[in-house]
Amino acid sequence: MICDWSSCSSEIKDFMFYLLDGTKEMISEKFIGFYIHGSLAMGGFNPKSSDIDVLVVTNSLLAINIKVELAQFFLINSNNPFPVEISFMNGEQLEDWKHPSLFDFHYSENWRERYEKDLSNGTSLYINDKQIQDADLAAHITITKHRGICLEGSPINNVFPSIPRSDYITSIMCDFEDCLEDIERNPIYCTLNLIRVYWYLKEGIISSKQEAGNWGLSSLPKDLNSTIQKVISGYDSIDFDKKELQKFKDYIYRNVQMLL
Repeated sequence: MICDWSSCSSEIKDFMFYLLDGTKEMISEKFIGFYIHGSLAMGGFNPKSSDIDVLVVTNSLLAINIKVELAQFFLINSNNPFPVEISFMNGEQLEDWKHPSLFDFHYSENWRERYEKDLSNGTSLYINDKQIQDADLAAHITITKHRGICLEGSPINNVFPSIPRSDYITSIMCDFEDCLEDIERNPIYCTLNLIRVYWYLKEGIISSKQEAGNWGLSSLPKDLNSTIQKVISGYDSIDFDKKELQKFKDYIYRNVQMLL
């Protein structure tokens, strides 16, 4: 079930090339490249629960009419069958790197309702000519540089800048703080992500959540193994005790603070 780009099913690959072709058709001559990052690039992609993570780079800003087409396209195709998280950036934003970085267009399932409302009401609260900042892009680009896949377009190292380590840490620490708060509501994602951040700060390793979980089993205190084994199994039906999650969270938080 768990896979990466080289081992994933033809259904996943067909879906990705369909997204690529649809994206190229809409942005036309602006297209520079289409890049996979996240679990599908690094391994640990679960077809039943994982997002497909993509960065698209263009040579200039996207016009509003193209953003409307992109919103319509991803509303139809995301979650059909796999959820998509995709961000569009242009060359100027990448060349003149600032953190948090600006982007031109973003889609994820968290944005679905916003776009549906804009399109149904004829409003432009979210589909407009504004460039918005996203602190997560520092992490997405770093992962793309180290582990990403160019599905089509200019090579990764020709397109993406090297992100300062301080920007990457700031980016992943935002998610780290969220996971400390949300671990009881989403124990699988949050536990693995906390380990991933700790591993990076401790040894500089950029990993998938699956890789981080396996490292946690071999490297963290043995009395945390049962909790880690549960999250690696990845079954939503597993019951997590609040005390075990608190114990795990306290250990990771304490050690991350020492590393910082």
